[in-house]
Amino acid sequence: MATTYDYDDLRGFLEACEKEGEFMRVKAEVDWNLELSHISKINEERGGPALLFENVKGYSTPVLTGAFTTPKRLAILFGMPTDYSMFDMAVEYTKLIGKGLIPPKEVDSGPVFENILEGDKIDLFNFPAPHFYPLDGGRYFGTAVSLVTKDPDTGWVNLGTYRMQLLGKDVLGAQFVKGKHALMHLNKYKKMKKKMPAAAIVGFDPILFAMSSSQIGFQMSEYDLAGALRKRPIEVVKSDLTGLPIPARAEFVVEGEIDPDDLREEGPFGEYTGYYSGLKAEEWPKPCLQVKRILHRNNPILHATTVGKPVTDTHMLGVVTRTGALWNELLEMRVPGIKSVYYPPEAIRYLAIVSVEQMYPGHAMHVGMAAHSTTTGHYGLKTVIVVDSDIRADDIPRVIWAMSARYNPATGTTLIDHARSTPLDPSLPINARDTGSKVIINTCIPYEWKDKPIDIALDEDVKTMVLKRWKEYGFQS
Repeated sequence: MATTYDYDDLRGFLEACEKEGEFMRVKAEVDWNLELSHISKINEERGGPALLFENVKGYSTPVLTGAFTTPKRLAILFGMPTDYSMFDMAVEYTKLIGKGLIPPKEVDSGPVFENILEGDKIDLFNFPAPHFYPLDGGRYFGTAVSLVTKDPDTGWVNLGTYRMQLLGKDVLGAQFVKGKHALMHLNKYKKMKKKMPAAAIVGFDPILFAMSSSQIGFQMSEYDLAGALRKRPIEVVKSDLTGLPIPARAEFVVEGEIDPDDLREEGPFGEYTGYYSGLKAEEWPKPCLQVKRILHRNNPILHATTVGKPVTDTHMLGVVTRTGALWNELLEMRVPGIKSVYYPPEAIRYLAIVSVEQMYPGHAMHVGMAAHSTTTGHYGLKTVIVVDSDIRADDIPRVIWAMSARYNPATGTTLIDHARSTPLDPSLPINARDTGSKVIINTCIPYEWKDKPIDIALDEDVKTMVLKRWKEYGFQS
C-alpha cells in the first residue's frame, strides 16, 4: 500500500526509509579510505538500501550514502506516494511548483547551533570525509552538499551543489563550472575587490539537496522551490557570521568566505559522467572556501554521495528534477501535443526522450528543437529522441523499438553544432569543452505520409476481458 511521508530534516527522511525497509545500518568497522565508497557503489549497483555507516574507522560520526537510488526513496524524498513512477513524480513536481513559490521562514535558532566550532577548534579532518575513488585528488567533505551564496546587488540567494575537497583543516576547494550561479556571484565580488561570504550545508532536508543539484532558473532561489514542494516554508536562520540564511535543522554548516583571487589546485574527482575530471595542469585552478566557523547538531550525520558512474543519488535526482523541468518548460513554450518526457538516469543529463502526438508536418522537429532550447536542455543535453504518442517517454524497450523500426537515420537525424557544452563532457577534448554538438533523433512516423505502416494493436474488448479474468488463468498479479 502506498504511503506518503512528511518530515523536515534528514533524520525524518531516514526514519521514513527505515519504516519502508529502504534503510540499513552498517555496524562493522569500515575505512573511510575507499572501502566505504566501494561498499556503497556495489550496493547501489545491486539496487540496495540507503546505508548508514555507524562505525567509520577512527571516527564517531556516521556517514550516509545511497540515499536516493530507488524510486521508492525518491518518492519519500519528495513527500509523494511511494508507488509513484519517476514520470509521475516529475509531473507532480511541476504541479506543486506551478502553484507558487514559498519563501523560507526566518527563525531565531535551530538544532544546527547545538555545537559551534571556531578558532583552533576548526578542523574538518575531525569528520570522516571519504576518499571515494583511487585517482581522486583527496578526500571530499562535500558531495551531497549545498553552497549558499548571495548576489551582492540583488540579494538573490542561491543554493548550488559543487563538489568540495578537503585541502586543509580549514580550507575546502570548490568546483565552480562556467555559467553556474555561484560563479556569477563570485565574479561580482571580484569586481568589488571583496571576498564572498559562503556557507556549505551538509545533511539537511533532502528536498533542498534535490533543488540545489538541479538546473534552476536565473534569479530563482532553491529555498523558494523547496518550500513549494514541501507546501510550507523552509525554516532558516540568518547567520550572524555571513548574513546568509542557513537551514535551521541541518547536520553541518561550514561557514566562511571565498577570495576570488585565491585559486588552488583541486581534484581529480570521479564525476557523475563516469570519468575523472579536474586533472592536474589540465584544468583551471579553483576557488576555495576559507572556513571561519563550523556548526553541527549533536551526533551529526555526514551525508555523502558516491557520484561516479550511474546510477547513483545524483543521477536519480536528475530524473525527477530535469524531467519535471523539461516537461514544464515545454508546456510553458506552448508546444502542442506533448504527452510525456523522460531523462533516463543512465543517460546522466546528456539524453532526453519526448513523446508527442503529431498535429502538423515538422511537429516532431519542432519538439526536438524546443527541448534543446529550454533552460533545462540548453546546458549539457546532447541528444533528444522524439517518439510518437503511442510510446511513453519512460518506456525504454518501446523507445529502443522505435529507434529500430521507425527511425530512418538519413532523414531522422539533425545535427546542431557550436552549442553550449559542459566542461565535464568526456566526449570532448579537455581543452575544447566550452561548446559541442547536439542531435535530434526523430523516430516518429512522418505526419504527412499518406500511406503509413499499420501498427499491430490488441483488440481492446478482448484485452479488457482478459484482464478481468487474469487471476483465473493462474497469475498472481
